[in-house]
This record gives sequence, structure tokens and C-alpha cells, in this order.
Amino acid sequence: MHDDKKAALRRSGEPLYRSRPVEPNAARFGARRINAFILQCEAFSNSYLLQTPAGNIQVNAGMGFEAPVIKQSYEAFTQDPLTHLIFTQGHVDHVGGADWLRQQYPGLQIIAQAGNPEHQAYDARLHAFRGSRSAFAFADKFRDTFAYYAAQGYTDFPAQARPVPDLLFHERHRFEHGGLEVELIAVPGAETNDSLVVWLPQHRICLTGNLFGCPFGHFPNLVTIRGDRYRDALVCAAAAETVRALEPELILYGHHGPVEGRQLIQEELTVLRDAILHVHDAVVEGMNAGKDVHTLMAEIALPPELEVGQGYGKVAWGVRAIWEYYAGWFHHRSTTELYAVPAGAVAADIVELAGGIAPLVARAETKLAAGEAEQALHVLDIALQADPAHRAARALAADAHRALLEDSGNFWLSAWLRHQIQRLEAPGEQGAETDYREKPQ
Repeated sequence: MHDDKKAALRRSGEPLYRSRPVEPNAARFGARRINAFILQCEAFSNSYLLQTPAGNIQVNAGMGFEAPVIKQSYEAFTQDPLTHLIFTQGHVDHVGGADWLRQQYPGLQIIAQAGNPEHQAYDARLHAFRGSRSAFAFADKFRDTFAYYAAQGYTDFPAQARPVPDLLFHERHRFEHGGLEVELIAVPGAETNDSLVVWLPQHRICLTGNLFGCPFGHFPNLVTIRGDRYRDALVCAAAAETVRALEPELILYGHHGPVEGRQLIQEELTVLRDAILHVHDAVVEGMNAGKDVHTLMAEIALPPELEVGQGYGKVAWGVRAIWEYYAGWFHHRSTTELYAVPAGAVAADIVELAGGIAPLVARAETKLAAGEAEQALHVLDIALQADPAHRAARALAADAHRALLEDSGNFWLSAWLRHQIQRLEAPGEQGAETDYREKPQ
């Protein structure tokens, strides 16, 4: 469907994602110099400082509690005032420190893409839901961060901001500051509809934030398992093409270190764009052929020449997200999908007909021994819905999760599997963890 867009250019070496980290940054003290005028501070998402004779420009403010640490880290290199703050997207780890920075720098101008207010309103609307749903992946990281800060003698945590930008733009915004030409380009991407990239044309440097997802070179999360709006695959592919067309020589990403070299960047973004389009087109073709979503999740894979990482998003999850983005939640499998009574409502009946939970556990054990961990969990779900405290069922379910964890290779999936193992091995049913400082990706 998109052959006109597919370039002949392919990688000259191994995919870049293999040599880059997958896990999101860990917050820390200290900044590093990228070049003569750009500093990087690794917080929960990277912040950058562009130094100019007319004052500094900061890209992303970090979480609220990180803002003083980021400021202190930059001050080891420069004491010049901060005049501009730019958000590459509206997620909490990009905007949270804005209010505190306003207090430190009166007259600070905050710039964002026009979709920022809507995105922040959406985040605020689901604040409690999002916080509890993210805890399985980030609660430990937040605890570790606060302990790390405390060890450094820092315990005064500013509140998380819901900032009001001073300047919003729709497509492009250009300005010159201290001899530095800055162009902001609105590019809805793999995480938010209010994403932008910062383009420095004099230096051919592009600051993208998490435009393509958390780690660079991975298939995007078209929907996150913590719960979020679906992300349009075609919009994500277009975002990759927008940055590729700039022909940058350096990308400063939202996590981890820079991506350097024009040819490497061209190759990586071409493959990422075409990988997204390949999956999109295969899903559409399968839908039109009458295939169900689970068949397509099992069948669709990337060809070797379009290899990208699956450490944050997964192709199978992308397949389901595309299917449901187009077709919604009714899969035409059963009339029961249209009613409020869940399948678990008859779990006790199935257990009774099976002669108790023990036969179900035995069948699940056979499935697991045959390498069918997912099938084993389907059986155990019935058992545990009937009796959530059943020790043998919980122990076997934990073993099934461990088997799946061995082959995960994905940040979100691994975090979920580890969390479920902990819950299943704890006595009784465990309540959902809640952490108000949700970390979206």
C-alpha cells in the first residue's frame, strides 16, 4: 500500500537498538556536555540545555521533584539565566518541573505545541487511574530515586506542575536567540498528539524527545499496557519520515545518549518508518480477508530487512492496537462481548463441572510442561477466579509467569510478569499499588 514511500536504503550494519539500553533512564545528579553549547541531564526523561549569549534554553523540565536536581546539574557548567523552556511533549516527566523553574527564573517563556493543553487535561482527568496502572512498572524506580536523592542530602520535593505555556503553535515556530536559530516543528508521534521536535538548522541537530517511543530504534507502543489512548500507526510512521527528511547529523533523544551520523540516522528512520507501515498494511490486509485479531497477532512478523527492537512496544501488541483502532472493542467472537457479565462469572460453574480446582491445576501443569505457558494461564485464570487463594493454582500460575519472563525481552512485559509473580507468591490477594507520580510512556 505504501510502496511509493519505501526507500531502497537499508542498514549498512547491525540495527542500532542492539547496542543501546532498553530500560528508561534512572534519575541522577550531574549533567554532561554534548558539544560546545549543549548539555544533557538524564532524569526520568532527558533534559537538555542550549547555551547562548542571550540566555539559556531548556528542553523539558523533568518531573516536579527532579527540577532542582536538573538545575543544580546544569549549574556545574553555567550560571547564565534560563530564558526559554520548551516541552517536546506533555507527559509528566517532561513538564512537571515547569512551575518551580518559573519561580527561579521570572520572565521564563514556556513554549509548547498547540495540543499541549488538551493532553494535560487528558492526563489530569485520568490521574488516579494512570497512577495505579503504572505502579507495577515504576513504583520501585520512584522509591529508589527518592532514596538516592536522600543519600545526596536532598529531600525537598517540589510539587508536580500542570503548567500553562506562554506560547502555543500549530505547525512551525521559528526564533533566533543569541545567534542560535531554533525551529520548532509540530509532529504528533508515538506517545502524544502534542509532540514537537526542536530543529537547530545551523548545526543539523534534532531534539526529538520520545517522539518514536522510549528507547530509540524500537517498534512504538501503539497502546501501552498501563492504559492509554490508541496511537495511530500512520501518524507514527509520518513522524519518523518528518525527522528523516530533515537529514539530521545528530539526534538528541528522550532517553539515553545521542544518535550520531547522518547515514546511520537515515537508515534507522527509514527502517522504523517502513516497519510500522509493514505491520499496518499487513493488519489491514488481514482484516479485509476476514482474519481475527488473534490470528493476525500470531502471524504478522517483520522481515529481516525491517528488524527493529521490541523492547518497549511489540509487533503483536501493535497488531492488536491497529485492529482495535480501526474496528473497536467488539471482535464478533461472542454475543457476550456486548453485555456486562464477564467470562469469569461462570468460573465457579466450570470448576464444579470439572470436579474441583485440582483437575484444572493438573491440566494447567500438563500445558506448562508442554511449553504452553499461555494456555496454562487460561486454565488457571478459571481456577483462580473461582478461588483466588488456592495455593497450588497460585504457585503454578507464578511458574507460568516465570516461564514467560524468560522469553520476554520487553520492558513493560517483564515488569508486569515480575509484578504478577510477586503478587501470586504473596499470601492472599494483593491490592493494586498506587503511586501518584505516574510515569507514562
